[in-house]
Amino acid sequence: MTRRASIAAALRAAGCVFAEDEARLLIDAARHPDELHHMVDQRLSGLPLEHIVGWADFCGKRMTVSPGVFVPRRRTEFLVRQAAMIAKPGAVVVDLCCGSGAIGAALHDLLGSCELHAADIDAAAVRCARYNVEPRGGRVHHGDLFEALPKTLRQKVDVLLANAPYVPTELIGMMPPEARLHEPRAALDGGADGLAVQRRVALGAAQWLAPGGFLVMETSGQQALATAGILGEAGFIAEVASDERADATVVMGTRAPIDSSASGTQIAPLSGLS
Repeated sequence: MTRRASIAAALRAAGCVFAEDEARLLIDAARHPDELHHMVDQRLSGLPLEHIVGWADFCGKRMTVSPGVFVPRRRTEFLVRQAAMIAKPGAVVVDLCCGSGAIGAALHDLLGSCELHAADIDAAAVRCARYNVEPRGGRVHHGDLFEALPKTLRQKVDVLLANAPYVPTELIGMMPPEARLHEPRAALDGGADGLAVQRRVALGAAQWLAPGGFLVMETSGQQALATAGILGEAGFIAEVASDERADATVVMGTRAPIDSSASGTQIAPLSGLS
């Protein structure tokens, strides 16, 4: 049995679904046999693969991910694609609750250029986000939601990205161990109904968005109607976009009607939701 096959077998026995791919990534990342052995042990103990190798594949790019930082999910690539359809090159973009900063960085790459700002309340996330945001000419800010942003951005943000935590507190314990044990609770816990941070984002967004600006927020399919309602109560016209294959749902808010004709995905106005 080859080294890769033996590692894959051990990973598979530990419950890793993509054991062969993970074995290859660990072997590629290790600089010497002792490091490989340590990395495999870390993975077998449940540490997220991305924390071990130091990066995540997101929107086709390697985004730096440090231990203790929220790992960007593949479904969130849908949020980036939706934002790219409404943003223009050179737009002022804010990635709020940025974690690793992968969302804003990926949108920057799709647009070709933008004025990128990212913010997070967690110091470890801010340090990590700098590796992804600053090489793209962006800035990373430390603080609680909008309090982190420079005042000069008021009324100038064209696209506000928000992958705020939306898991109800009582469901945190049901999440995979990789998330609940190794990612910051603040990046997961959305309060009693999962929508507490979304409410704060929606209520504060109008002070920062430029005329015609968009708030683009990830949520779950089950919470989409409630999230859209939150945006509506905050004065936005809200629409929902979903991708069933990716199990991804995004709510977009603007103070002007959204032209959904350019999108090939399903975009349902509130009146069409059930």
